[in-house]
Amino acid sequence: MRVGLLTREYPPDVYGGAGVHVEFLARELRELVDLEVHCWGEASAAERAAGVVRHRPWPALDDANDALRTFSVDLAMTAALTGCDLIHSHTWYANLAGHLGKLLHGVPHVLTAHSLEPLRPWKAEQLGGGYALSSWAEKTAFEAADAVVAVSGAMREDILGCYPGLDPDRVHVVHNGIDTALYRPDHGTDALERIGLDADRAYVLFVGRITRQKGVPHLLRAVRDIDPAAQVVLCAGAPDTPEIDREFRELYQELSRVRAGVHWIPQMLPRPDVIQLLTHAAVFVCPSVYEPLGIVNLEAMACGTPVVASRVGGIPEVVEDGRTGLLVDVDGDFAAGLARALDTVLADPAAARRMGEAGRRRAVAEFGWDAVARRTVRLYEQVLAQA
Repeated sequence: MRVGLLTREYPPDVYGGAGVHVEFLARELRELVDLEVHCWGEASAAERAAGVVRHRPWPALDDANDALRTFSVDLAMTAALTGCDLIHSHTWYANLAGHLGKLLHGVPHVLTAHSLEPLRPWKAEQLGGGYALSSWAEKTAFEAADAVVAVSGAMREDILGCYPGLDPDRVHVVHNGIDTALYRPDHGTDALERIGLDADRAYVLFVGRITRQKGVPHLLRAVRDIDPAAQVVLCAGAPDTPEIDREFRELYQELSRVRAGVHWIPQMLPRPDVIQLLTHAAVFVCPSVYEPLGIVNLEAMACGTPVVASRVGGIPEVVEDGRTGLLVDVDGDFAAGLARALDTVLADPAAARRMGEAGRRRAVAEFGWDAVARRTVRLYEQVLAQA
């Protein structure tokens, strides 16, 4: 079976959970199918030999809306899919290529939903009129796909709510995974020393993009009021828009004026450094206001760290409230709820250690990428049998 896997993000250009998903899924799928990855960028000879084909937006659209530039990549991907038995696309950036590939080459299209445009209205701030285009591309691809993969049960409900014309039998839940051999406790301290953290003080850690979805402004307001002895580490970059970037910087400056030990790391850190930061954190915090699953929570759990996260989307399917971390309702004063939950974990290191250990066990037992890949291939086989 020859599968064309379509994505915007692929190593080394991975900046979000969808990219992490594709990276590890592709690694495992290569053991099970003949895989060709189509992604953005400029491929090296070694990558091409390994079945990675990169595509760039058309130069004529350099100054155009980002949605149009995305569509130009989708057209290039579509043209390159000759010979595939099945196409599997990820995110709206590649969904249109999957749909057009299905029509042009007469093969099934499977897509994985990592988020939904109707539930991200703030994207209009980033894309302008392009948000109408991204929404159209997503809706068109979803409604025509032979199978839609939801990364959580909550995501499946959201998909059927947003696209009621979609046959529920075509929507399948396959949870995101985690490489627990890679993401495991690392008790070294060299990364902490480079950043300048005080090893004698506990710290709260956030890792994610500066977006409305990730709820970073709520977090910056929350940590103003937590235990002043705790440090705050923000691995936060890739702002969606100048506006959210400006808001983040203003809140960060205000926070830095009222408490010591606030560290902002705007650049993307190497994975080993992130793993070390996750390992040593007293608590990892995920303040997302929308999250289909949240791979980063799995990464923290696999490193043995308790998680404080919002009770939204698929997060409760990963973080067991009171056992591997604490969940916070986003209704009402969300920032105050985050602050209370963080202080609860910070105040009881023994309980935090038990939650971290339980999180590691849960990540290992239930979220391995090898199992995710096997479930995905079974879905491919089912779709091809019905084609």
